[in-house]
Amino acid sequence: MREMPLPDVGLGAMILRRAALVPELPAISFEGETLRYAAFGQRIRRLAGALRKAGVNRGDRVAFLGHNHPVFLETLFAATAIGAIFVPLNFRLTGPELEFIINDAGVHTLLVDDAHKAVIDAIRGALCCRHYLAAESACGAWTGLEGFVAHVVPLAAAERVEADDVALIMYTSGTTGRPKGAMLTHGNIFWNNVNARFGPENFAGDVSLTAAPLFHIGGLNVTTLIGLQGGGHVVLHRGFDPGLVLADIARYRVTTMFGAPAMFLFMAQHPGFAGADLSSIDILICGGAPVPEALLRAYQARGIRLCQGYGLTETAPFASFLGSRWIGSKLGSAGQPPLYGDVRVVDPHNRPLAHGERGEVCVRAPNVMKGYWNRPEATREAIDPEGWFHTGDVGYFDADGFLYLCDRVKDMVITGGENVYPAEVESVLYEHPAIAEVAVIGLPDEKWGEAVTAVVRPVPGATLTLEDLRSFAGEKLARYKLPLRLHLVDEMPRNPAGKVLKYQLRELLNT
Repeated sequence: MREMPLPDVGLGAMILRRAALVPELPAISFEGETLRYAAFGQRIRRLAGALRKAGVNRGDRVAFLGHNHPVFLETLFAATAIGAIFVPLNFRLTGPELEFIINDAGVHTLLVDDAHKAVIDAIRGALCCRHYLAAESACGAWTGLEGFVAHVVPLAAAERVEADDVALIMYTSGTTGRPKGAMLTHGNIFWNNVNARFGPENFAGDVSLTAAPLFHIGGLNVTTLIGLQGGGHVVLHRGFDPGLVLADIARYRVTTMFGAPAMFLFMAQHPGFAGADLSSIDILICGGAPVPEALLRAYQARGIRLCQGYGLTETAPFASFLGSRWIGSKLGSAGQPPLYGDVRVVDPHNRPLAHGERGEVCVRAPNVMKGYWNRPEATREAIDPEGWFHTGDVGYFDADGFLYLCDRVKDMVITGGENVYPAEVESVLYEHPAIAEVAVIGLPDEKWGEAVTAVVRPVPGATLTLEDLRSFAGEKLARYKLPLRLHLVDEMPRNPAGKVLKYQLRELLNT
């Protein structure tokens, strides 16, 4: 019997084929200019050829640091088209944080936008990179992108990759304070998008708007890559401005958008919301935190459907969906598993639990990461021998099979859609001379979903204010990781083993 050859699901091959199929259609609109698929594909071929000429080989890492920009996507597709691995960097991180990630990934070539050259210049001597490229304008020791791609032979065809080959390394903060790089394969991205296509809503959309950061898996792969995969039009914003988002929804007739609930809240609170033309919107997709009931009502009053998904960087990102038809009756639920994926809740002995029983949420699906870069032990801890990824989230299924999340094993705080790990923040705060003991927790916040909260037992006789704390930690932590609240206590609640009981702190301070 003749074997059917498997298709090439590589990201680079996908976008170049899409460009050949629909060359005349708009691919990306950015700051008033629209790039059609033909030109987009040609730019990717030129950059891929230049990267190859510069010595980037299969498996090498190419990184981008900066705000949302078409060059981010061009770099992703160009790198993967030659079999290299793309590493998106969080532009909110400090120099020391970026230094660790860049060197841990072993980045060969780094592209940086104008706003972030200074942070790299300050640590350049400690970095492993061979090439530094200015994504926007050349200056000083920075090679301009246009000069880099000039006089090179454009890539003729994407290098074939296997589904299990790594396409992206996306760093997520670890509970030990050191970030871990989740290795997402070409197959992970493909199957995530298959699940999204066969989900309860149309996540691709004819015209999607991306204002969430592309360095986040949500900003990158909830609507952006899916939209380009389907030949859709992506309206890309450098950053999130609620007024500009409302204006561009009307201007480009946007049909879908992904964002954290805080983003949609800021849009609803904008003076122009009531009069904005939102008639083109088919569905808005929330992620990163549950949808508050008040936010749901605000958009329902405008005739707009919302849905939400639960996911992680390690699941590329979809683990479950809650379609718009259930968002009212199942408010607070993370939804149901996708068509090609399984979710279960287990006890500490890895035994599946019945409906209503709380345990750790585990995911097994073709979109689950290959593992953590350079972290074999962390990979073994996260993915068991049966292929189940242990999320560290605590949840349960109701009788109808809908997943609910009720806590996090790892005590992660989600603020404005950003993941903050208390251990990382605590390690910095402990250096403050006025702090004898500190525990970082998340408390409910109407604006941000959760507020990073420092609970401190001060050194006897010492004084400490929130402003002091934020100023002290500001040079070592990204702004979104800095405490928004400070509570001083005489002692910490502990269990018999001496471990601080953070759930008791949350209960005490949330009353």
